Amino acid sequence: MTTTAPDDIEVREGTYGDRVVAVEPGGAEFIPLGERHGRPIQLFWTWTSPNMEFATIFVGLLGVWGLGLSFWSTVVAIVVGTALGASTHAILSTLGPTYGVPQMVLSRRGFGYWGNVLPAGLNSLAGGIGWFAVNSVSGALALNSLTKLPDVLCLLIVVVAQLAVAFLGHNLIHAFERYAFPVLVVIFLIASVWTLSKAHPGAAHQTIPGAWLIIVAATFGYAVGWNPYAADYTRYMKPETSKTAIALWAALGLFLSCVLLETVGAAAGTIASVAKGAAANPTAAFTSLFPTWLADLTLLAIAIGAVAANAVNIYSGALSFNALGFRLPLHIRRAIVALGFGAIGFFVAWSGLSDAGTKYTDFLLIIAYWIAPWLAVVFCDMYLRRRQSADQIEHLLFNRKYTNWAGPVAMAIGGGVAIGLFSNQSRYIAPVPSSVPALGDLTFEVGFVLTAVIYLSWRLMVDRAVNNAATSTREVAS
Repeated sequence: MTTTAPDDIEVREGTYGDRVVAVEPGGAEFIPLGERHGRPIQLFWTWTSPNMEFATIFVGLLGVWGLGLSFWSTVVAIVVGTALGASTHAILSTLGPTYGVPQMVLSRRGFGYWGNVLPAGLNSLAGGIGWFAVNSVSGALALNSLTKLPDVLCLLIVVVAQLAVAFLGHNLIHAFERYAFPVLVVIFLIASVWTLSKAHPGAAHQTIPGAWLIIVAATFGYAVGWNPYAADYTRYMKPETSKTAIALWAALGLFLSCVLLETVGAAAGTIASVAKGAAANPTAAFTSLFPTWLADLTLLAIAIGAVAANAVNIYSGALSFNALGFRLPLHIRRAIVALGFGAIGFFVAWSGLSDAGTKYTDFLLIIAYWIAPWLAVVFCDMYLRRRQSADQIEHLLFNRKYTNWAGPVAMAIGGGVAIGLFSNQSRYIAPVPSSVPALGDLTFEVGFVLTAVIYLSWRLMVDRAVNNAATSTREVAS
């Protein structure tokens, strides 16, 4: 980024600095260099704490209990899917300090200003409402098991706590994740050791066709679900901050937390009492393994973890909404949007208190369905622009006339074809998995590859046409 923002760059107004108890001003604008602060290591707890919750455990539980995989097959799938999502997360996180804007503003490079409404709109719904509802349900179920209060009241308590953190914004989120980190890690490590000591890794199982690929997609979907937020939590760092350190700490926080708790979930699935009660209340079934003192601590940690996760979700969901390009005159427009998403998410979560398992599996796959094509456009565009400087690119991000229809068209076609032919969900099984069940769910793989091919082909043809036109102009002039 340039040392001073030109007139065509939208700059976040107000003074914020490193204050924790203050409402972050602005929306999705460029962060002035004088406001930059933060260290790469804070990304470790910022991406560890949000995954220290039961939703993460449930992903692993699905592999054994829901899909009939063996414990070890599930663990391999967890490592593969999470490694893919953490790797892309690391790369995207490095862009924040350079450009000083949220991830969904950076997305305009590959999609154009108004074409970016497609991924930014999807992300605002997925993060601000979808993930918010998913994690609120797990937190509410934990609080219900701990306090015996009505489900809806527990949900309301969890949602209010989440909104309080997200409303204030960036600095409080980093601080909350930091102080929640030791509490969550210690409690979940104890619970993990207890669970693994009672697990039966060699237990008999009946695997459904294509289960391994389905759980790879689910674990990838869980990890990659954080990707559209990556730069949101690094954009306040100074441009000269080490990219290697940023990538390392962001990836480690995401990878280690997901692999640990998803493996614990897979281990829990090998225990008969957990498998038997998971359908009714998976949180209560999991904590029934523990003595009362540990069960209560684990339930408390699950509730705290839900707040840690959803503070991130609703904050970034609100940023994505602001990145749609609609002008909101409010000084604290991001904070106001966060409150609106929280209210909607509460009612969505309320509807998800029943049959949470099936709805959660479907949601994880849907996340991978749209993020994989989005990533294909983002990374292909990064490759094509690898020789351009940040100064050249920054002017595109707030230019309302900048178009790149290759992005949204490639994403829509690639994702649409992949979903239509390869989706494997409870509500819709596409022709390919219906005919060949062993293929599981290849939607995100096919969506990524097809989108990349369409985008690269389109851009190469456009660039060739532009070069030919330029050559013809020079020949005529000479």
